[in-house]
Amino acid sequence: MFDGKRVLAVVPARGGSTGVELKNLREIGGVSLVARAARVAIGLAFVDAAIVSTDHAGIAKAARDAGLRVPFRRPDALSGPLVSDLEVLSHALVEMEREDRARFDVIVMLQPTSPSRTPDHVLRCIEKLVAGAFDSVWTVSLTDSKEHPLKQLMIGPHDELEYYDQRGAQIIARQQLAPVYHRNGIAYAITRNCLVEQKSIKGARCGALLVEEPVVNIDTELDLLWAEFLHRDGRL
Repeated sequence: MFDGKRVLAVVPARGGSTGVELKNLREIGGVSLVARAARVAIGLAFVDAAIVSTDHAGIAKAARDAGLRVPFRRPDALSGPLVSDLEVLSHALVEMEREDRARFDVIVMLQPTSPSRTPDHVLRCIEKLVAGAFDSVWTVSLTDSKEHPLKQLMIGPHDELEYYDQRGAQIIARQQLAPVYHRNGIAYAITRNCLVEQKSIKGARCGALLVEEPVVNIDTELDLLWAEFLHRDGRL
């Protein structure tokens, strides 16, 4: 429990990743992505239940071996690439409240594809959720100015180049750009009310926890190489 609130940690790890086959079983420093997420989840004393939500037997075994509970197999209807986090977490919450005959007040999502996660990241996320009375708190990273929305372009059907946002035509120097941030997948802390009543993982009032150190998100083979480099360099 955290401040009298029961906490459910969910590691979502489907088997049908497209960019990197069976991405959640790929290893960094000899440890699979799902096992890395598991190590953080089960190491948090305030987490009352730590589970994996998966549709894949191999991922289920790796998660169980790493200490996560595997109380159910994710149904096929929730296993496609367009299934939302809301659907996955809502399903996990219903199943776990039935399984444990208990009500969970806070749900924490720990995506395996963000292996830069530390226990302190998750703790600070929960602390901010409770202290600020937020509906949710997401971890975010500062977006590089080269990737700012006002610097993005689109290619039309006849190869013509246009600004994604016409305000981009007025940008001369990066100093004109207001900072923007992107979610990095390290942790999402969400209240039960936000999931069940608001039917959202963001809710009406979402707090931001800024992660300032380098963060890896695994979507491609190149991301895995970058993560391995950071691991060898002692930063992951």
